[in-house]
Amino acid sequence: MITCFDIGGSFIRHGRLHADGSVFENGRVATPGSDWLAFVQAVEKCADAGHAPISISLAGAYDDRTGIADVANIPCLHKRPVQKDLEAALGRPVVITNDANAFALAEAIDGTGRGKPVVFGIILGSGVGGGLVVNGNLINGVGGMAGEWGHGPIMDPTAGGQLSGLEPYPCGCGQIGCIDAMCSARGMERIHASLHGSTLSSKEITAAWHDGEETGTKTVEAYSTLLSRALSVLVNTLGPDVIPVSGGLSNDQDLLALIDRKTRDIVLADYPTPLVVKGRFSENGGLHGAGIVARTSFPEAVI
Repeated sequence: MITCFDIGGSFIRHGRLHADGSVFENGRVATPGSDWLAFVQAVEKCADAGHAPISISLAGAYDDRTGIADVANIPCLHKRPVQKDLEAALGRPVVITNDANAFALAEAIDGTGRGKPVVFGIILGSGVGGGLVVNGNLINGVGGMAGEWGHGPIMDPTAGGQLSGLEPYPCGCGQIGCIDAMCSARGMERIHASLHGSTLSSKEITAAWHDGEETGTKTVEAYSTLLSRALSVLVNTLGPDVIPVSGGLSNDQDLLALIDRKTRDIVLADYPTPLVVKGRFSENGGLHGAGIVARTSFPEAVI
């Protein structure tokens, strides 16, 4: 029996792959972020006994050519050949997929994009990520970075590059003014602080917007404008049939509808129906996507 994992900075979630392709979370444990041995033991404890393969959806970037993971929020995995080292430590086959790619694959194969040629799945949460699936095939690209639209500056850090009083915020990747820094939940909070000089959580900001409060409305309008502009470039480049969304901000249907309307208003193609939608697997995309990868990587082990 194949065990699937969704591994992030806070938790290791796990579940078994069933014969019908479903994967349900069986439990979770805290991620031992700085201790490699403890991390290996945690994975081993969650996996089925024996030497059956495991499939992992992993936060951060993963280069399937070199096997090197770039996972800053899990230091014991950062810059490590995780697949090779885990296979050696556990004595079983391991396959690893970036978590945003796993979500996109789940949506393309079994979710909102099922049967559609081009699916661009995006994450809008504490960070911004994405994955691209074309005709059912995950596109990894050079360095495994295809679909990672969250990085690359959209705000000029030099004079004259500011927009409506916003600042070019620093990004965790080392650049300034990236989509991840501007359009994540943290980015929304930064925009609010820049515009109004007050600190609120993204949930408090969107709640104020829903209530028609002026400052919350101004923040959400600025946020959604920046996001839709960035997204429109991807839409014009890729021509996606659907853009399913995961992450904490995907739970606000009105916010997604606003982003969808603004995006469809400025792209070249005519999308008569919603393009940006909440993903069917917005809560479970990592595990389900890991299950899809397992089905293709280890077909002999699927029962």
